Amino acid sequence: MAQQGIQLDEAKFCCSICLDLLKDPVTIPCGHSYCMSCIKGCWDEEDQKKIYSCPQCRQTFTPRPVLVKNTMLAELVEELKKTGLTAAPPDRCYAGPGDVACDVCTGRKLKALKSCLVCLASYCEQHLQPHYESSTFEKHKLVDPSQKLQENICSRHDEVMKMFCRTDQQCICYLCSVDEHKGHDTVSAAAERTERQKELGVSQQKIQQRIQDREKAVKVLHHKMKATNCSADKAVEDSEKIFTELVRLIEKRSSEVKEQIRSTQKAEASRAEELQEKLKQEIAELRRKDAELEQLSLTEDHTHFLHSYPSLSRLSESTDFPSIDIRPLRYFEDVTAAVSEARDKLQDILTEEWPKISLAVTEVDVLPPQPEPKTRADFLQYSRQITLDPNTANKLLLLSEGNRKVTFTVVESSSSHPDRFIEHLQVLSREGLTGRCYWEVQRSSRWGVSIAVAYKDISRTGNECQFGYNDKSWALDDTYNCQFIHNSIKTLIPGPRFFRIGVYLDHKAGILSFYRVSETLTLLHRVQTRFTQPLYPGFGIFHYIGETLEFCKLK
Repeated sequence: MAQQGIQLDEAKFCCSICLDLLKDPVTIPCGHSYCMSCIKGCWDEEDQKKIYSCPQCRQTFTPRPVLVKNTMLAELVEELKKTGLTAAPPDRCYAGPGDVACDVCTGRKLKALKSCLVCLASYCEQHLQPHYESSTFEKHKLVDPSQKLQENICSRHDEVMKMFCRTDQQCICYLCSVDEHKGHDTVSAAAERTERQKELGVSQQKIQQRIQDREKAVKVLHHKMKATNCSADKAVEDSEKIFTELVRLIEKRSSEVKEQIRSTQKAEASRAEELQEKLKQEIAELRRKDAELEQLSLTEDHTHFLHSYPSLSRLSESTDFPSIDIRPLRYFEDVTAAVSEARDKLQDILTEEWPKISLAVTEVDVLPPQPEPKTRADFLQYSRQITLDPNTANKLLLLSEGNRKVTFTVVESSSSHPDRFIEHLQVLSREGLTGRCYWEVQRSSRWGVSIAVAYKDISRTGNECQFGYNDKSWALDDTYNCQFIHNSIKTLIPGPRFFRIGVYLDHKAGILSFYRVSETLTLLHRVQTRFTQPLYPGFGIFHYIGETLEFCKLK
């Protein structure tokens, strides 16, 4: 307890400016004491105003008081020093980066505890005491430490801005209200704060409600994604199982065919060996008979000849065997042909069913549909770099620019491919598109082009393969006038010709839109349908040699 008392007494002999034991203590007219150097430093800064104040109670003095060393305080301080105690408080907290510093401290400043909106200054715990102890500061407004106190001062009148102009929506001082803001709707800053506080409460309620809604949505999404992941894992597992069973069935049938071929091969070989042995025996017997007949023919004894000939001339019955030379043999080529036919049918089934499988995967819908893009910047978020497939290009179409550009030429390509368009000058992309996609096409200045999307299994020959004239393609056609064509149904599109076209596809939503691209996007035609396969962008050129179409590079 004694130690605690000494610490309390010691604090009374500390300078409220440097917070250290008084050095050359002086007492100013208001009764507060400071280090002579500390108070001189403060008053030196106030020399221009010629008004000097107490850092604690803010009492002012004119002229500058004469400072005289307080000998009694000096002796008491010396006595404290002899006790060996340090003057620095144990819990001193200095201001660091980002902290609000005390405006009164000199040297290394302490961290401010409060800021005063009337004094427009910030104070540490020591320098804040007058605001708690003196009635002079009763009406002062203390707030949490702030570095923006000067924002409360009117830059024009150097007064505290205690009013608010609703007309101009800004804080003003009293002089502003009778000057440039005269006649405006003005209220006290406190009154406006009260109104805004009510609005703030409503905003907070809306924000809190939105937070609750979003948190609920997060939980719902979490559950949906968990269910989606489980469903996807099960689908992968089931699909692998089904395909494994299919592979096993094919392997089983392969093994059975192999076993049957080998069994037939072995049986036929056994039969052939048996027949071969019989034929060899018959040959041996015939040769023996031939030798006997040869010997009989050489005998001169007529009686012996006539007696032996009947028995020697009789031949044993011939072995019954198929006519090898006449009957056409059947080998195993028919087996290979039958297996090939089964393979082709299986490939056809898989090719036919694959788009359905792929579409079933892409149609999985966990989240609600996103809103359709509005601006070109929105569309560009879904931009796709697309290339053309040389194997589909008609022989009079020349691809260039990394297979992004097509030109109608007179030089016919000599190569052939089953995917190539024959009658019409058309070409499809290499990439099949699902999901959301956007691309732009630049054309040259002539007529007679078609910008389309199509299923990959669109016919490559005949009139039914022309873009738009079947149920497997959708085309923006500019052959004679601008029109949209699908399944031979034409929709006229009025307006100027197009040279740069934007195409937007939302495969899942069944949306296909064509836009004229200039400074803005102008909708030419929009399709709402249901796509059952991936879509392949395509070009068609119908009239002019040298006409070009090109996929644009989008940033």
